[in-house]
Amino acid sequence: MLYFARWKIALIVLVVAAGIVTTLPNFFSAKTLESWPDFLPKNQMVLGLDLQGGAYLLYEVDKTDYIEKRMKALVGEIRATLREDPRIGYTGLGVQGQSAQVRIRDLTRLAEAEERLQPLVNPLASNLFGGQPIDEFEITVTDDGLVRFTYTDRGLEDRMANIVQQSIEVIRRRVDEIGTTEPNIQRQGTDRILVEAPGESDPERLKDLVGQTAQLTFHMVDDSGPQVLEARQSPGTVVLLSVDDPPFPYLLEEAPLLSGEDLVDAQVSFDQRNNEPVVNFRFNTSGARKFATVTQQNVGRPFAIVLDEEVISAPVIREPITGGSGQISGNFTVEGANDLAVLLRAGALPAQLTVIEERSIGPGLGADSIEAGEKASLIAGVLVIVFMILAYGRFGVIADMALMTNIFLIFGALTTLQATLTLPGIAGIVLTIGMAVDANVLIFERIREEARAGRSAITAIDAGYKRALGTILDANITTLIAAVILFQLGSGPVRGFAVTLAIGIFTTVFSAFTFSRLLVALWVRTRRPTELPI
Repeated sequence: MLYFARWKIALIVLVVAAGIVTTLPNFFSAKTLESWPDFLPKNQMVLGLDLQGGAYLLYEVDKTDYIEKRMKALVGEIRATLREDPRIGYTGLGVQGQSAQVRIRDLTRLAEAEERLQPLVNPLASNLFGGQPIDEFEITVTDDGLVRFTYTDRGLEDRMANIVQQSIEVIRRRVDEIGTTEPNIQRQGTDRILVEAPGESDPERLKDLVGQTAQLTFHMVDDSGPQVLEARQSPGTVVLLSVDDPPFPYLLEEAPLLSGEDLVDAQVSFDQRNNEPVVNFRFNTSGARKFATVTQQNVGRPFAIVLDEEVISAPVIREPITGGSGQISGNFTVEGANDLAVLLRAGALPAQLTVIEERSIGPGLGADSIEAGEKASLIAGVLVIVFMILAYGRFGVIADMALMTNIFLIFGALTTLQATLTLPGIAGIVLTIGMAVDANVLIFERIREEARAGRSAITAIDAGYKRALGTILDANITTLIAAVILFQLGSGPVRGFAVTLAIGIFTTVFSAFTFSRLLVALWVRTRRPTELPI
């Protein structure tokens, strides 16, 4: 156990040196790091929300808004189904509360209508209920011809679970696009989403970007101008206002011709005519084909681009657009155009989100937390170092050198992995400092036992390391299992503690066993002791 090949020594030294070098940037300012040579690491540890401040937002999915939109879509599906050849006459089609209903005029065709409408109950392949298909809606038919669709409890629960998960992915793409470092986005309960953005200097911008539904649709314009507000709307049309100040009303065909789902890219550029920011978008193959057909059939007509029920622009189609791309203009600022491009690239939220809790955490709290953590770490480290020297003498000094190496390796790993350091994470580091010497205590006590049994100094050292290895691994593996479970099942603060604890376990085994064994082996090789100074 005390023999090391040269390549092993080189590898151990290289690991220790890498830990020290990757930790060093944390002791310097960002301005100083800019002057460093390119081959040196410049990454610094990522501080969590509780250390560097930032934005804390708790959203709730607007269930009522989603049900209303879903029922409107269902009404359209019912209309299209009943108009299929042969057409079935109906009346009273619309949304009543949280139900969609229609009345069949000819009662002799009621069974035929029920059979035709049956697929609209929309069976779902649920992940919540053992994978068994469940119906999203329940259909009820009365003798007087009334057909009503209502949400089933399990169908709505499954839908909400999918909406929350989809919203989390959309939010994550949006936040990543604006460059926020290590955001924490996770589900809270059944219909809430927590968003933590460390270091975000503009919480209002983040809130606007995250909360905007970003439902992009394209509609043909039937009419525009103040007169549309006074005229009676025909079925299948809707009046929407523009984003201008004052807003301008447009009468649009309610059914969208294209949606944002057909987009594959959106980028900011500048209009060559007036140098104003615009957003260029590009459709996928299917969307490009539909866009080309629409523009070919409607040359000379205005074409409205609608974002979240507001008309961004309504350009006139001058000629067929067959390239599958287009441009959105509308007196944007550079930041506004960039935010719109981010929203379009990230995709639309499936439902409206409502902010139910909002906090802006200042960096002063973080500075106090860091200072308190530094003091705790320093005090813990000094006390452990003094204790080991008093208890084990020269071997205690070796254990303390391994402890200092362990600390550098922990910070180096956090820096390299860009793992977020939180206040509970600092607690995990302090705990690791206290536990790091446990392995050395086990080894040194085992060496003492071997020496008392009559073994020579070198043999006792070798046997002590060899026989303590199993115990060290058992203790650390069980702790690692606990850390993994904490990370998988815990929330943000608990995860921060689990990350530093898990990293500390690996670095502790390396520094307390492998590195300290190398130091002891070098001491034995140079001093050839006959008695143990322990």
